This record gives sequence, C-alpha cells and structure tokens, in this order.
Amino acid sequence: MQFLCKEYQDGNPRVRGLVTDTRIHLVPSLNPDGYELAHEAGSELGNWALGHWTEEGFDLFENFPDLASALWAAEERRLVPHQFPNHHIPIPEHYLSEDAAVAVETRAVMAWMDKNPFVLGANLQGGEKLVSFPFDTARPSPTPAAAPRPLDYEDEHPELQETPDHAVFRWLAISYASAHLTMTETFRGGCHAQDVTDTMGIVQGAKWHPRAGSMNDFSYLHTNCLELSIYLGCDKFPHESELQQEWENNKESLLTFMEQIHRGIKGVVTDQQGEPIANATIVVGGINHNVRTASGGDYWRILNPGEYRVSARAEGYNPSVKTCHVLYDIGATQCNFVLSRSNWKRIREIMAMNGNRPIRRVVPGRPMTPRERLRLRMRL
Repeated sequence: MQFLCKEYQDGNPRVRGLVTDTRIHLVPSLNPDGYELAHEAGSELGNWALGHWTEEGFDLFENFPDLASALWAAEERRLVPHQFPNHHIPIPEHYLSEDAAVAVETRAVMAWMDKNPFVLGANLQGGEKLVSFPFDTARPSPTPAAAPRPLDYEDEHPELQETPDHAVFRWLAISYASAHLTMTETFRGGCHAQDVTDTMGIVQGAKWHPRAGSMNDFSYLHTNCLELSIYLGCDKFPHESELQQEWENNKESLLTFMEQIHRGIKGVVTDQQGEPIANATIVVGGINHNVRTASGGDYWRILNPGEYRVSARAEGYNPSVKTCHVLYDIGATQCNFVLSRSNWKRIREIMAMNGNRPIRRVVPGRPMTPRERLRLRMRL
C-alpha cells in the first residue's frame, strides 16, 4: 500500500496507470484472531499453525460452501447447464442459516464478494513459496452408474479435476511465479519437503493439499472472480531484518499479477435504447464457465491470447454473437453487445394458455371445419 501511494505521488507511470485504470481492494488480514494467537505462540516448533483457526475454532481455509462437489454431482446426473448452472452457483440455504457452523469472517467475505464484481483475486499466505490455483477440491471417483468421464479427465490422477479455465489459471499463476526472484528456483526443493510444482513454482491445489470449501473454489463457482493462493515465502514469521528482501522478492510479482486484470475481453451489454442490462450472461465458446454483467451492464473476462466466439444472453432478449480477439499485449479487447428484445416471453404465455399444445395455423382462403371453429371460439 505504501509503495503504490508513494510511487503514484512520485509520478511512476506504471503505478499511475495501474491505480488509475484498476479498482484495487486490499484486506490487510482475513483472520486477525488467528494471527494474534500465532504471534503470541511464536513461530518455533510449528506454533504458527495456530493461525489457521479463528478464536471460535473455524479453519477459514475450509469454511466456505463446497460448491464444486454440488457441480460435479449435477454433472453426473446430466443437469448442467440446463437445470444446474455452471457459474454463479447459489449458496445452499442451510449454509446461510444463523446456527450454521460458519465463521463471521467467512460470512463477511461472502457478502463482500456479492457486493463487488471482482474479476481477479489472490489470498496472500506464508510458510511456503509457490502459487496454488483451483480446483482445491478433489473430485471423488465416479460411481458405476455415473456418466462417462470427460475426455480431458486425467487418468494418472483420477482425483484431480481441472477447471474450465485451467489454462487461464496457469497463466495467472506463472505470471506471479516467473516474476518472483526465487520462486522458480526449485532445484533446492520445496520449503519443507520435495518440490511439488514440477520446477515451475505453481501447482493445482487438489494435487498439493486437497481441501473442500476453499475460498478459491467458492470464488470461482459463485462469482466472476478468478482467485489464487499465493504463498510468499518459506518463513511464516520472517525476522525484521529479512522483510526488505522479502519485499524485493515479491514486488515485481505483485505488480505483474495485478496487471493481468487487463488481459482478455471487456465490454458493456445494452439494449437497443442504450440502457445497460444487468445479469446478462457472457458465454465464451470452448470454455464451459460463464460470467455475468454487473449492475451497469459491464463485464470483464480474463482470457489467454487467441480468437474467441463470444455471445451475450439475457432473459427477454435475443442473444448476440461476435468474434473477439485477445492479443498478447496488456490491454483488454473491447467487445460490446447490443441485445434486441425477444417475443419469446409472449409466445410462452400464449402456449401456456393453450395448454402448451401447438397452435394450429389457419390457412387463408380455406374454410374452417366445425371442430376448428369450436376450438377457436373456446380459445377466444
């Protein structure tokens, strides 16, 4: 925070551009109770692990709704996406009840996510030096009666399930790890064990530490946000004399990662009168995960460089489709949509009045039979 403010005031063009063109939210500590407990115990002999839990005894790493398991169960029953969405999956009702085992911090973060249309996020942690991306949840082996495995299912790791945005998540993770001064120097091994990142400094969460109910999985399946876990360094409580070097190790990575928000496509969805359409669905061909427009009809969709067939859909409107090109340079491609109103709502009302039976077309010039005349009279 100090760096961004100082460099902005000093006229640093990179920081000025980032601050001017990006809405940046910073949370100094998600679990202040746990940090206080761990700090009092000290970092020796693993006492820092106390910081995983809040004062009420909740582990925030696993306290969010497990929406991934719900999605996979719906996929096995072939309900996705017609009866069960592949995005913005609602929070289960039992999870929202007052007596649910949910930390106040978790409830606050979920409300915060619903209030703000976040696009890219990272939770910063310590004790390791790598970047972890979703899914964090391991998919259970399918039952014999379940649908066949998808073609991209990894046979050598049957418990792993990649997100539809796997390539994008890898890009985001690499953008941080590659800019870090030491994160990709895995020839020394990991912080506490052998290297689990295949020498790249990045790993899928379910391959490393499988857990259900992580903030990363929840953020991806309930909001538009792509969230990753960034472990800044091996020491959970670095000494004061080491803080400057730790900052230098991560400074460029933090800036590079934040700049990735401006990669992909962005735009506004409006009707023919120019009024914004909120909650319109943006569908990218080949990626089975959609996003929605915010209250102002605007959307952002992080994508790797390439050519994409993108469509915008909204209730009561005809869909619109166009081809959008994403370049390698930083700067999202503008891809706006104008939707025309659809008469399908009126058609469904007429069909319902007719008992959802096809309405017979009257051929001009041909006299109606007595039965047709009777049906027409009854309908009128």
